[in-house]
Amino acid sequence: MKMKKHYNLNKTKEQETLYKEYKKKVKELKKIEKEKKSVVQVFTKGLLPLYVLYILSLESTNGNDISRKIGERTKGRWIPSTGGIYPLLKKMEKSKIILGNWDNSNNKIQKIYTLTELGKKEFKDKKILLKQQIENSLEVFKIVYRDLYK
Repeated sequence: MKMKKHYNLNKTKEQETLYKEYKKKVKELKKIEKEKKSVVQVFTKGLLPLYVLYILSLESTNGNDISRKIGERTKGRWIPSTGGIYPLLKKMEKSKIILGNWDNSNNKIQKIYTLTELGKKEFKDKKILLKQQIENSLEVFKIVYRDLYK
């Protein structure tokens, strides 16, 4: 008759902490791999969050102002809707890369977003990660434009 081995299934706190860190790193690596895969993702998942972080790296501001500033900087060629900005800001706030505080100056209550230290690191890392993808995307657009219009 075979005897089954019984293992202690109780993890120590140190093991639990290491396992949580491992899962977090795996999640981050999967996120990085996903962001690297396609030209489309550069724009839909990479460019707007990156550019929002850039705007917030210049100064703290609210969601409407972020959209307006992107519009100004791109000479009106790209004005993200606040319907896309605010869910992104909420997600970033939940991830602790930005901090939102309610401001009541000029009797106008609004949430002002500030880049956190983690957000500054995220901005720097995302900028490096997406640089090649943005360059590749620009080349693709040049080729498509040339093929279609020249």
